[in-house]
Amino acid sequence: MTRFAFVIHPLTAKHAAKRYPVARLIPDGVLEAIMRRMKPQVISEITGVRSLTGAETTGLFIGVPLTPHMMTGGVPIEHSYATIVRAAEMARDEGAKIIGLGAFTAVVGDGGVTIAERSPIAVTTGNSYTVATAIDGVLKASSQVGIVPHESVLAVVGATGSIGKTCARILSRHFGKTYVIGRDADKTAVVAGEVTGAVASTDLDDLLQADAVVTVTSAGGAIVEPRHLKPGSVVCDVSRPRDVSIRVAKERPDVLVIEGGVVKVPGPVDFGFDFGFPPGTAYACMSETMMLALEDNPVSFTLGKDVSVEQVEQTQAWAIKHGFELASFRAFEKEVPPEAIARVRAARKQLVAH
Repeated sequence: MTRFAFVIHPLTAKHAAKRYPVARLIPDGVLEAIMRRMKPQVISEITGVRSLTGAETTGLFIGVPLTPHMMTGGVPIEHSYATIVRAAEMARDEGAKIIGLGAFTAVVGDGGVTIAERSPIAVTTGNSYTVATAIDGVLKASSQVGIVPHESVLAVVGATGSIGKTCARILSRHFGKTYVIGRDADKTAVVAGEVTGAVASTDLDDLLQADAVVTVTSAGGAIVEPRHLKPGSVVCDVSRPRDVSIRVAKERPDVLVIEGGVVKVPGPVDFGFDFGFPPGTAYACMSETMMLALEDNPVSFTLGKDVSVEQVEQTQAWAIKHGFELASFRAFEKEVPPEAIARVRAARKQLVAH
């Protein structure tokens, strides 16, 4: 049996110190200075991951004292690398042969390449299966609200990143027109040139043209606001922290927002840690790490700034083999109820009628 580990981190300094009420009074900068002197630690043991094939695996969560702000310039890149590599060394000492990089640890620097070179065990970002589930989620949600992809417009926000670029490449095959949206005009134009019939943009207002949206940036906070979205549209938010503002849920009942990459894990899995999901479910990036463990194939699989179509298809095949599947739709820490989907479907019918 191959044992695995997965890296997690706090989204804010206050989140890291939430067990200590006094932390609410301490500025984030001071908390982050304290975190810089802290070491990674084992958060919990993961048990009960059992494949349809009968294969089983166990693992552990390792928490690193890094926030998105720290990893995007708040500390030197070498500090982030060293901290994450230390987590990999701890994972090795606990018997793991592969470690998955969660959230911002998967994008810091060169997207896991340097970490894999320095790590004593195999490393994956999990981005291949994250792409696979985002694609499945967008197509499934589109079908449920009445979007006909080949007659509709897709937009991918964060299209110059590894996940966004591959989502655009694959999903554009299904849609009539695709906007690829990024912050850097030149890089975005390059991606648009690789996607059939795509239009490059740096303007989020172009989301008003889109029937289906995938957003996967490293912005570190909400950038998609209620005014950006078309009535009757679907938005798949793959980013953590989220790209989509909570105001969309409050002000736009005519838009369906879903979280990307929420997966039902096979077996009586117990994560030993509450990360806000229903029992038995996990992020797709975690699931890719588990799949490699169940395959008894601890190799560095998804690294760097590109995810190939072949890698996405391989994770889809592993998911079918082992019993991983897309979970019910969730948004803003809650399951999406049938009536929410019905409201968006009605809004879309009204839009089409006019």
